[in-house]
Amino acid sequence: MSHAAVSPVLVIHGGAGVVKREMTPAREKAIRAAMTLALQNGYAKLKAGKPALDAVTAAITVLEDDPNFNAGKGAVFTHDGKNEMDAAIMDGNTLSAGSVADVQRVKNPILLAQAVMEHSPHVMLAGDGAEEFAKEQGITLVDPSYFRTEERWQQLQKALKEDAAKQPHADVDTAKHFGTVGAVALDVEGHLAAGTSTGGMTDKRWGRIGDSPIIGAGTYANSGCAVSGTGWGEYYIRTVAAHEICMMVTQMRVPLKRAAAQVVNQEIPSMGGNGGAIALDAEGHIAIPFNTDGMYRGWIGADGVPHVAIYGDEDDGTAEPPAPADSTAQP
Repeated sequence: MSHAAVSPVLVIHGGAGVVKREMTPAREKAIRAAMTLALQNGYAKLKAGKPALDAVTAAITVLEDDPNFNAGKGAVFTHDGKNEMDAAIMDGNTLSAGSVADVQRVKNPILLAQAVMEHSPHVMLAGDGAEEFAKEQGITLVDPSYFRTEERWQQLQKALKEDAAKQPHADVDTAKHFGTVGAVALDVEGHLAAGTSTGGMTDKRWGRIGDSPIIGAGTYANSGCAVSGTGWGEYYIRTVAAHEICMMVTQMRVPLKRAAAQVVNQEIPSMGGNGGAIALDAEGHIAIPFNTDGMYRGWIGADGVPHVAIYGDEDDGTAEPPAPADSTAQP
């Protein structure tokens, strides 16, 4: 990467999965507005010369605060009727990382993950210990009731009835474990970062933790690649999906789109999993592979225009990669 400033890029997702066409116009409008706001807030950091990490947290906190996404305020319920959240963040320039798992009172888990990275000697904290650290760091804690939404509660009640009747979950989000938000960013210094936040899966038991807070599985960044995944976490863990994509890009020189598609659309489905990911390389190329009917996704680049898409047959503007991010490009 040259020392000349590059054109910053931000890519976000709000989860993969079957997105029903029957979604109400009001809900669709709200989701698109939240995605747009997340892109604008994150990109403002990049345009101001802030690090990629700041753009990632600015974008993700918008989605954590919106009940339409399974993270923060919109987190789903566990089998025991609790909201247990996970998050991770990674700085591609230094390979520093921080993550938290099973937090129940942290308003914005991504900010706690960043604090773990920047203010502790550790990478991952969990449960009560993570919340004690949050207190020490001045991270906002809320009463667990803050996370309760009626929609998520009813999803759990339906799942519990199916459990009792020994029936498979009819709701696709519950059955396939979708629901995550994430962001990857490239800043003016040419540095990359990735972050992911999730409420896990409806009806999960035994303190289950998915791929989102596991560095290399659902979240990873190095000097040449940044990835945030969304989907059936167990498969992303088993394939170390985010790390594998980045190793293909940086060590094997596989183009970003091909590397991301090979892991997300071939390797994971071949094992029985599904989902999607967002990926970004040091030249500003974007990949948004997914093998579900839809995925909340968006990006913003040199022209400062937010691109947001939901459905699988909807153009998200990534059919051709954005122009390489360099300062010599003509306006």
